[in-house]
Amino acid sequence: MKPRNLAILLSAGLAFAAAGCGSDSGSTQSGASPSGSAAGAAAPVTISVGCQPPKSNPKERAQWDADVAEFQKANPTVTVKGNDAFPCIVPETFQAKLAGGDMDDVFYVYYTDVRKIIQAGQAADISPYLSEVPALANIRPDVMSVFKDGEKVYGLPRTNYSTGLVYNRKLFTQAGLDPDAPPKTWAEVQEAAKKIAGLGAGYVGFGEYSAGNTGGWHFTSSLYGRGGEVVSPDGKTAAFNSPQGKAVLENLKTMRWTNDSMGTKQLLRWEDLMRMMGSGKLGMMIGAPDVVKEVNNTFKGKFEDYGVAGLPEATASLSGGDGYMFNPKATPDQIKAGLKWLEFKFLTPGKGQFNYERAKNDGLPVGLPDTDLFGSTEPGAKVQELRKQFATVPVEHFQPYVDANANVQFKLEPPKAQEIYAILDTAMSAVLTRQDANVDQLLADAEKKANNVLARSS
Repeated sequence: MKPRNLAILLSAGLAFAAAGCGSDSGSTQSGASPSGSAAGAAAPVTISVGCQPPKSNPKERAQWDADVAEFQKANPTVTVKGNDAFPCIVPETFQAKLAGGDMDDVFYVYYTDVRKIIQAGQAADISPYLSEVPALANIRPDVMSVFKDGEKVYGLPRTNYSTGLVYNRKLFTQAGLDPDAPPKTWAEVQEAAKKIAGLGAGYVGFGEYSAGNTGGWHFTSSLYGRGGEVVSPDGKTAAFNSPQGKAVLENLKTMRWTNDSMGTKQLLRWEDLMRMMGSGKLGMMIGAPDVVKEVNNTFKGKFEDYGVAGLPEATASLSGGDGYMFNPKATPDQIKAGLKWLEFKFLTPGKGQFNYERAKNDGLPVGLPDTDLFGSTEPGAKVQELRKQFATVPVEHFQPYVDANANVQFKLEPPKAQEIYAILDTAMSAVLTRQDANVDQLLADAEKKANNVLARSS
């Protein structure tokens, strides 16, 4: 989950309020072209779109606005209205908004929510309109599969990621650690975290989530890295009550209570660790390269202070991401217009999120080893070429991540992910807030609850 971006990345992770439903946001006559290619042939159409960058991120906000202006000039009958509520998703309210139909015409989602949304009939089938998206043929099949149910398609990806270890190189140096040799084992993470926490009051060696479904998300990342599974291969029973699952919680319990390297403030969620990283007081956390981008852009960190390595001891890495789906109330013309916007903004090399020349000129970081949507296709090669051409970041800070990921298996999030993550939040929060927490009992309780969730879906 990045929650954005990481959210990010990550989501990247995020809440938004609907800017309007398809039924009252400027529908057009069915079948009218939203492109405006034939004068007088199309009626005006307005689409509300989620996850516009917030005002607290002025550079990316300005880029969004510039992209809207360019897109609307090329498509004069389309009006794009962004929704900038931040964060983009809050799990506690997201499902209620879906159930009430109070979503944007083009609404932002984590991969983890897509399956449930499709099964509940809370997103439009966009299959009849995919001729509007030539870029679709170049998107990696494993990424597109997230938005498919059989032959039907319900959305498009915006980002995808795999997890590693984000760390503060400056703090490594201050603590007498080598920033060019980040930890490769959890034992090394523990030792580095103790040294960083020892720098003084307010310094935290290793940070971890345990609220808002983010704790379960990171539990899954650590579990995958250790070779464990969240659910059985048939998806019917929980599989995390295992030696690998126990190792995840015991490792955190040791760092929290024995080593005193995780700080006293717990029950953290996405924005909390981003803020701590940006403050320069957090040494390490699980995350993808987009975490560094978010810390730099939104949380006032200095980009050159950070690096990303592979997840310690990992042979597999959690791969997730985010994208967009369509309100089932959206008209055909709103869907067509939305698809055109998504292709322009998120799926075109040199445009929108891949306009690296603009990003460089705006002083934003370019060159992060993000996992690409296009793989080895021609657009994928073009994205890589542009990223290298306009790189502004010290790419050597991320080489340990690149090297590690050359040898790991990428694994998507489990079925019923958000519900299972919410259950695992309890186990994560317990070991981080109660010194006497019983790891075996926590896993057994979580297993029982997760089995009930999985049974309801079978």
